[in-house]
Amino acid sequence: MKKLLAILLTLTMVVVLVAACGGSTNGNGGGGGSNEKTDIKIALVAHGPDSIQFDGSFNEGAWNGIVDFLNKRNLNPREQANFFQAHDETDEARVDIMTDAISWGADILILPGFHFAMSVGTAQDLFPDTKFVILDARPNFGGPEAANTVSIEYSEEESGFLAGYALVKDGFTDLGFMGGVAVPAVVRFGHGYIEGAAYAANELGLAPGTVTVNYHYIGNFLPNPAVTTMAASWYASGTQVIFSAAGGAGFSVIEAAESANTFVVGVDVDQANDSPTVITSAMKALAVSVDDMLTDFVNDNFQGGRNLMYNAANRGIGLPMATSRFRTFSLDDYNAILAKLVDGSITVTKVLPDDGGSTNPNDLIDVGSVTVTFIN
Repeated sequence: MKKLLAILLTLTMVVVLVAACGGSTNGNGGGGGSNEKTDIKIALVAHGPDSIQFDGSFNEGAWNGIVDFLNKRNLNPREQANFFQAHDETDEARVDIMTDAISWGADILILPGFHFAMSVGTAQDLFPDTKFVILDARPNFGGPEAANTVSIEYSEEESGFLAGYALVKDGFTDLGFMGGVAVPAVVRFGHGYIEGAAYAANELGLAPGTVTVNYHYIGNFLPNPAVTTMAASWYASGTQVIFSAAGGAGFSVIEAAESANTFVVGVDVDQANDSPTVITSAMKALAVSVDDMLTDFVNDNFQGGRNLMYNAANRGIGLPMATSRFRTFSLDDYNAILAKLVDGSITVTKVLPDDGGSTNPNDLIDVGSVTVTFIN
């Protein structure tokens, strides 16, 4: 009997170890397939001297995706991932820094932001054996993507919609939006934010004009005392929460919110840890999309020549409900509205300004019952 129990115990331990270490069909510690390439180098490239690695936003989200991808395969981020930063805000400098990354040995380059649209159009032809993934834009601002390039865009309008909807359902009626520059991604965030607020106001039966939005484009994505001053004046005039789709300038808005003891909506990644004033964040699944492309690459399944859209239906956008600080808006409420985006019951518009045209949302979209004050 003792021998039988010992044998059974040994078999049980073997089964547990197999399940823990080798039972996953992904292999490599649960991170990927057994035939995956492991001798790879990945570069994250920043568009200019002010585009830092740990920006609490776009670059950091993409970098986290790279590091997580390597860690779950027991690979070494210190040796197999590197950050490169262009030393000038020109397309020539961006091609130069991509060349430096390739000289370092990068097999695949992750390029966050619309700033790379023109330079990746050049680089994809200069380096046909290197893979390129551009986030938030297409080569040459409209394609085509070469056979070694994938462009990824996100449904920012859906993410913004969820933020605006949740705030109004949570009882906020005096809202603000500060975008960095009126580029497509930022415009879509702002328009969705308004439409989400209007949808919630209609559900709640609020009178037209009950929900108001101050709306402004800062002109850049950098922290600036002038941004703090403007945000502080909005808060002092009754604005309860500002959605800051403005990169580093968002920290200037957070500074004002902390002084006023009010709220901000973060952008791109979950910014809850940046300040207790961050009530939620309008997220794009940067890490998910980067992981998807890297997984394709190491499995020899990288299919270039494509433009991909990450949206509500494919886990590409959303709010981080586990860290959000809503007062009454619940996870059930969130799942219900998200399901309507997923199944198409709600379609958020994607109207953008014409070149040189108005950036005033009142001229571009149906703002519904919301009163939008555009501040030029």
